[in-house]
Amino acid sequence: MKILVSAKRVTDPDARIRLRSDLSGIEAEGLEFKLNPFCENAIEEALRIQETQGAEVVAVCIGDDKANAELVRAMAMGADRSIRVEGTDAALDSDLVARIFVKLAEKEKPDVILLGKQAVDGDSNQVGQLLAEYLGWGLATFVSHPKGSAGMTSPDPGLQIAGGKVKAMREVDGGSEVVEVSLPAVVTADLRLNEPRLPKLPNIIKAKRKPLEQISMADLGVDPTLKVKTVRYANPPERKAGIKVKTVEELVDKLLNEAKVL
Repeated sequence: MKILVSAKRVTDPDARIRLRSDLSGIEAEGLEFKLNPFCENAIEEALRIQETQGAEVVAVCIGDDKANAELVRAMAMGADRSIRVEGTDAALDSDLVARIFVKLAEKEKPDVILLGKQAVDGDSNQVGQLLAEYLGWGLATFVSHPKGSAGMTSPDPGLQIAGGKVKAMREVDGGSEVVEVSLPAVVTADLRLNEPRLPKLPNIIKAKRKPLEQISMADLGVDPTLKVKTVRYANPPERKAGIKVKTVEELVDKLLNEAKVL
């Protein structure tokens, strides 16, 4: 079995994001980056499949040479090798990312492509769905491992591969459902699927010696034309200072006539 798994480099979600003066994008100077948390869950799940069933795990990232750090982390977690496709966030949209993965699928011929449900920078949640449609593969999104009503872990695995099929538990409005799709398949991981492991120092050292292939979009035969154009960014409105009221009647009046929430 072979599994392609995403390892996207994203801005640290805990960092304070500043926009450039011309609002054309974020100011990257001094900004911390990390492995996308949803991709960490996808990598962890791929490694669990590797440990129980045997599989080659190939981490994939689209970015410049700074993204090598995230691929090394994925290999330190346990991925066998990695591929970095040259690109930058400014020149990507969800459709282009999906088309790049299509070409990688044709090149690598994986049984499963495991992606994070979304990236915490763009929060688009589109690549998995587009990729499955372009490939004509089965799709299981938002794969999770919900807790039982008594706080006990569900006896059903979040993701199970057997008999040429993927059985996945996914979160839906009001609860969860189990879906089954045939291989090859695209799967997107939610945060509650597992608890990603922390790489150990010896594995971090070994990861630097694992194969890291660098490839361009031109090498893959991908048309870099974007379908979505970002015109500009905007800062969220600043929160207004709160006010104090002296009576319940005054509070109700303001909620009714000013906030208009009653």
